[in-house]
Amino acid sequence: MVKSAILLVGGMGTRMHPLTLDTPKPMLPLLGKPITEHQIMKAKEAGITEIVLATSYLADVFTPYFGNGEKFGINISYAVEEVALGTGGAIANAAKYLKGDGPVMIFNGDVLSNHSLQEQISFHETHNADVTLYLTEVEDARAFGVVEMIGDKISTFNEKMETPPTKIINAGCYIFNREVINEIPRDVVVSVERETFPSLLARGADVMGFVDRSYWLDIGSPKALLKATKDLIEATGYPAMQAKGSRVDPGAEVAHGSYIGQRSVIDSGAVLHNCVIGEGATIGAGAQLTRTFVASGQKIAANTVAEDEFFGFSPENG
Repeated sequence: MVKSAILLVGGMGTRMHPLTLDTPKPMLPLLGKPITEHQIMKAKEAGITEIVLATSYLADVFTPYFGNGEKFGINISYAVEEVALGTGGAIANAAKYLKGDGPVMIFNGDVLSNHSLQEQISFHETHNADVTLYLTEVEDARAFGVVEMIGDKISTFNEKMETPPTKIINAGCYIFNREVINEIPRDVVVSVERETFPSLLARGADVMGFVDRSYWLDIGSPKALLKATKDLIEATGYPAMQAKGSRVDPGAEVAHGSYIGQRSVIDSGAVLHNCVIGEGATIGAGAQLTRTFVASGQKIAANTVAEDEFFGFSPENG
């Protein structure tokens, strides 16, 4: 059984500037909780009992929030990379801190999905795989690693390319047998996508593909974080959500998957549809915002009309 996991949370998140200048991308709030917390709780629900956070950028932000995992009901430890080691190097480094000796589930730190971890684990065990990749299908696969398959077995792994041969992509959740992890060189930069997977395929290892076409989202940009917020709120059945400590005037309208962060103020007559309002932001009276992300601390003037805007973000990140 798979009881151990590694969560790769070392990325810098440059597309999220300025939010990630002092907060690692995996610690950005999604419905008031860090993205990492959503992933940890999903792992726990699948029977994972220990998880190592593979950190690098702003590593000291994680420990005060998660501690040893006691309050989350799962054992949490930390592997800090002084120099970023790539995905493979991060896995090899983090594996040193695992107490269990069985297969390990690996999560990318910026993915939200509805796929069943339990079913992926069962698939891995049934096929006696060396590695099992969670795969999904997207309309435009150019930005992702793409696989070709023969039955359930992956025959080719292609990292990002302009003309991908399929639309089946690496969705960022793997199960590695411990023997495979032990083969990854330690303390050097290694990419599982460009080095480990091609090497395993070249020698005929059983690299299997667990295909699931349910909900999947790469939360790599403000636009994606806005979509993730809306999708999660809609899944609850509520029209919108409001954090404690925020204030929405009775004359304002907040709906269609909007989230209001802590200490934010929404003044009278403001109308928000599918918006994320960061902590401590102020939306002036009569403002009309649609599909708009307002970063923490921003002040939106009265009667502002905005659609598909990203206030407080670097221009190239909107």
